[in-house]
Amino acid sequence: MLKCSTSLWSADLAQLAAEIKRVEPYSERFHLDVADGHYVKTLLFFPDQVKALRPHTKLPFEVHLMTTDPLGWIEPFVEAGADILIFCFDSAKAPAEVLRVINSMGKKAGVSLLLSESLDLLEPYWEQLDVVTIVGTAMGIKGASMDPSVPGKIRAAKQIVNERRLGTVIEADGGIRRDTVPQIGAAGADFIVP
Repeated sequence: MLKCSTSLWSADLAQLAAEIKRVEPYSERFHLDVADGHYVKTLLFFPDQVKALRPHTKLPFEVHLMTTDPLGWIEPFVEAGADILIFCFDSAKAPAEVLRVINSMGKKAGVSLLLSESLDLLEPYWEQLDVVTIVGTAMGIKGASMDPSVPGKIRAAKQIVNERRLGTVIEADGGIRRDTVPQIGAAGADFIVP
């Protein structure tokens, strides 16, 4: 059964604490997109905001670093209360170092892949990944439809995880709709980011 890492980007941003409480019964964790205005043309969630939200739920916070310098944002978000840190693979000059720092702080580590990025890029890193997020739309675009290639990519990622007996969770983020959720589930995703 698919689990939910509920995106707070879709919440009423003026009422975040109330929104967390409203959807908490339907969520396994909360997904906080962090956008620096450079990697994507959006500004979203920052460490002080995450710290202010942390007392409002015991569910894990999954922070998605859509930033040009993921390494520089790990410590501030860990201190703010992040439990899982996911960075955009193409934004990291040294992905192994980003994973090492996240793990050294006792947190779960993950990467997100753009539509154009192949799973082959992850070959050296699979053993270190707690989460692989398959992005189903152009990065940083809210409300777009899921690309038709996404279920196949999820299926291929799940096959790697199963064949190697890894504990890596496969997550689908972007284009989550009533008509795409069954496709995502059938492909083998563990989490969606609605």
